[in-house]
Amino acid sequence: MAHRFRSLMLVLGLLAGPVHAEETLVVASTTSTEQSGLFGWILPKFEQSTGIRVRVVAVGTGQALDIGRRGDADVLLVHDRAAEDKFVAEGYGSYRQDVMYNDFVFIGPKDDPAKIRNAGSALNALKAIAASGQPFISRGDKSGTHAAELRLWKEAGVDPKGLAGYKETGSGMGPTLNMAAATNAYTLSDRATWYAFRNRRDLDLVLAGDPVLFNPYGVIPVNPARHPHVKKDPAERFARWLTSPAGQEAIASFRADGQQVFFPNARK
Repeated sequence: MAHRFRSLMLVLGLLAGPVHAEETLVVASTTSTEQSGLFGWILPKFEQSTGIRVRVVAVGTGQALDIGRRGDADVLLVHDRAAEDKFVAEGYGSYRQDVMYNDFVFIGPKDDPAKIRNAGSALNALKAIAASGQPFISRGDKSGTHAAELRLWKEAGVDPKGLAGYKETGSGMGPTLNMAAATNAYTLSDRATWYAFRNRRDLDLVLAGDPVLFNPYGVIPVNPARHPHVKKDPAERFARWLTSPAGQEAIASFRADGQQVFFPNARK
C-alpha cells in the first residue's frame, strides 16, 4: 500500500510539473517612494513583468545605505547623491544609475509669518525663518531630505541647533509633516510626499523652484563581491527595469493628488 501511495505521488508530481520557489528581492529605499504611493504603483508592474516579488524596507536614505553596507538588501533606490557616490566608491555598490528626480519644497503656515514666499531662494528662506523665530521641524533622521536640509542651513550660515524653534522628529517625512501641521511650523519636504499628505491643516507649499532644491534618485545594486549572498541577477533586473522605457513610463505616469511628482531621467 505504501509503495502504491508513493508511486501515485510521483505520478501526480510529474503531471503537475516542477515547482519553482518564487524569487524575492529586498529593496532598501527612502520613505518618499513608499509614502507617496510610487512603489504601490510601479512594483506590481515590475513583478508582473519579471515574476520577481519585491519586499521594500522604507527608511531614510542614510539608513538604507547602512542596510546595504551590511548586505541586508539586494538593491537600493535612494536620494543623496554625495552619499551614494561614496557608497559605490567604497565598494558596497556595484554601480549607480540615474532613475528619476523631483524637488524639495518648503512647507509652512498659509499666512507665512516668516514671509518666505517672496524670499527668492532657499537660503534666504532659511535666514528669514531663523530671524523670525518661527518653529521649524526637521526630520533629523540622516535621510536624503535631512542631509539636503543640513547642507542648506550650512550654506545659509545658520546653525539650526541654536534656534529655539528648531525641533527634530528622528522619523520619516509623514510624521514630520504631521508634527509641522500640529505646531503650525515650517519644514522641508520632498514634493511627492507633500502631495500625497492629507493631514495638512493650515499648512501650504510656500517656496519651491530654487535649483538648489533639485532632488535626484539613483538605483544601486549591492555589490556581490562584498556580500556574496545578495541576489545579483534579480537586483540588476530591477535596476534595468527602472531605467528601461517600461520602468520610466511607469514612473512618469504616477500621480499624487493629481500631480506628477517624479520625473524619469535615466540616461539612454
